[in-house]
Parts: sequence; C-alpha cells; structure tokens
Amino acid sequence: MNHQMIIYILGWLLCFDGAFMLIPVITGMAYREKATLWFLPVMAFCAVAGFLMIRKKPASKTLYAREGYIIVALSWIVMSLFGALPFTLSGAIPNYIDAVFETVSGFTTTGATILNDVESLPRCMLMWRSFTHWVGGMGVLVFVMAFIPLSGGQNMHIMKAESTGPSVSKLLPGVKSTAKILY
Repeated sequence: MNHQMIIYILGWLLCFDGAFMLIPVITGMAYREKATLWFLPVMAFCAVAGFLMIRKKPASKTLYAREGYIIVALSWIVMSLFGALPFTLSGAIPNYIDAVFETVSGFTTTGATILNDVESLPRCMLMWRSFTHWVGGMGVLVFVMAFIPLSGGQNMHIMKAESTGPSVSKLLPGVKSTAKILY
C-alpha cells in the first residue's frame, strides 16, 4: 500500500477544504457577521496541516483500487471533521457531534439535518452548509482530482471509488479534463 501517496492526496484535500471556506468568509464579511471569524483559525489549520502533508512528494505515485477506496473514505472523514469546526466554534451548532453529522450530511449529500430551523443560522454558516452539499454532490475528490498534480491514469482508481454505480465512463481521455468539465 502506498501510504505516502494517501497522505499526499489527503494533504491536498485539507488545502482545498481550507480554500473552500473562503466562500463563507466572503459571505460573512459582506453581511458583517461575527461568526465569520471562526472560519479563519480552521482555514489556517487546514492550510498548514495540508502544506506539511504535501511538501514531501511521494517516491511512487502508483495508486491501485485499494488506495482509491481508502482515500475516498478518509477524505469524507477528514473533510467532515474539519468542516464541522466552524459550526461548533461559532456556537451555531454547539454540539460537535451534531456539527459533524450536519457536515457529513453535506459532503455525502444525504440531505439529513439536525437543525429545526436551518434559516436561523448566520448567513456565513448557511453558505458553508450549502456549499458542502454542492461540493459533495459533485464529488469532493472529483473536484480535487481536477487540480491535484498527478500524472498518468492513477486518479482513475479514485474516481471509480468516489462514483456510484457499476462503471465510470470518461467524457474525455483524461480524468482531469473530465472532472473540469463536470464542474
């Protein structure tokens, strides 16, 4: 198993998770919401942790189906654990387990919620919640694969593990090109 490659891709994923939080920060700044400030330490932590994970490139970039499945499972876990932090830190969803549930619901696009009144969230938190559903609906790793510098057909195993259904077909010869078109 190529542990270095798994860590490398998860590092990129953390960097993107931090970058994804820019959209609710911009929304919160436009509406001058105090809850916006809680995104900043989470973004910084994601960026630093992600950078530390990607600064050493793996010796072998070989990925097999096994690594693809592990990367997909860990990506949902990692993104959900970090994505729940702004909800909890801001007090919008005080219980961390509930915040994780809400974030998992977004990134996996199940649509379930623990909130009785979703519209009562601050606008920046509502944007983050909605954005997790959008990114999850298109496939977190399909998005990341469009930008991660992998060569060859290595990321096809990730796309197969992320996508539902019996087979994955490409729109174009390259998986990156296909992912960019989907987004």
